[in-house]
Amino acid sequence: MSEPYYDVIHPHGGVLVDRVLRGEVRAAVRERAATMIKIPLRPMGLSDLELIGVGALSPLTGFMRQADYHRCVTEMRLTNGLIWSIPVTLAVGQDVADQIKENQEIALCEREKDGDRILAVMEVAEKYPYTRQVKEQEAREVYRTTEEAHPGVARLYGRGEVLLGGDIWLVDWPSAVQTEFPELRHTPAETRRMFARRGWRSVVGFQTRNPIHRAHEYLQKTALEIVDGLFLHPLVGETKDDDIPADVRIASYQAILRDYYPAERVLLGVFPAAMRYAGPREAIFHAIARKNYGCTHFIVGRDHAGVGKYYGTYDAQNIFDQFPPQEIGITPFRFEHAFYCKKCEAIVSAKTCPHGKDDWLFLSGTQVREMLERGEMLPEEFTRPEVARVLLEGVQRHKETT
Repeated sequence: MSEPYYDVIHPHGGVLVDRVLRGEVRAAVRERAATMIKIPLRPMGLSDLELIGVGALSPLTGFMRQADYHRCVTEMRLTNGLIWSIPVTLAVGQDVADQIKENQEIALCEREKDGDRILAVMEVAEKYPYTRQVKEQEAREVYRTTEEAHPGVARLYGRGEVLLGGDIWLVDWPSAVQTEFPELRHTPAETRRMFARRGWRSVVGFQTRNPIHRAHEYLQKTALEIVDGLFLHPLVGETKDDDIPADVRIASYQAILRDYYPAERVLLGVFPAAMRYAGPREAIFHAIARKNYGCTHFIVGRDHAGVGKYYGTYDAQNIFDQFPPQEIGITPFRFEHAFYCKKCEAIVSAKTCPHGKDDWLFLSGTQVREMLERGEMLPEEFTRPEVARVLLEGVQRHKETT
């Protein structure tokens, strides 16, 4: 008996990209790649390569060429007119670029102790300059600042001086696919089939790089009153050093899902992207990626993908108003900032609570990390005790090993 299969929402651009080679073709290309110039990828490049390969960044079939890059930076669109808010590029140093000709194939690799392991081949359609001036324009447009204090801008300035654009074909997976949450690393094609098997015709995606607290639970369960299923999709790629480690976060999600969510209405998966901390632009990027995974709705909360004081509290929600809804295709759920009110004795928002800030309990991500570092349990009003315990034990364990 064949399983039910249907798309409740089309991928961005209409076709789910698949750049993963298989069988004899894969073996032949991998053998040919051994003679090519090898380019080792940094962590963000490894994440981008995986996401392109499995179609999470559809319609991208490789790293951006110059025209797509320029229009993405200045207009948040690709040259074909599709909305696209974050540049996905491959940078190399000038010395490496000088060895590569346009239309030449190169091998993209992961650096390992015993040498570079080939992951993909790329036909270099274009080489174009990535000067300090170009980087500063990208920083202003995408991150809204040129300050190196911003982690995304600092990483941007540390990249090579030339961008390579062209299609990729994946011949092997980054090591993280086998070693980091392999049972949760669902591809977009897989999640679409999983949603179909469950009979979900509407699915809300939830992006997070932080542990789930009661305010998150409130947002997710409110959304579940409207849609068929919740796709809890935490980001597990490269983040800031002071963010809570991915394995600790995943354990905390599993703890709360086990006891407080209906199992038949929630799917947990991991999103292998790196955090860019691009705020509003990254909210669009995250929404389009979840559309490719098969979500029809996407929760956009307070300061999505924010860092420091670079973005306004609800800028990540307001940016969706810049585009016709049908062009983005996925429906944003916009929530006010939620928190625990001592007088209401519940999670509320400014829309539903008549009390003042003196009665509101809210902990910032920094405060949470500092409490866990000191060995303190998080208050029950902020997060479930089961979650607090997992976080405390996990952070202390990492602290002992670093």
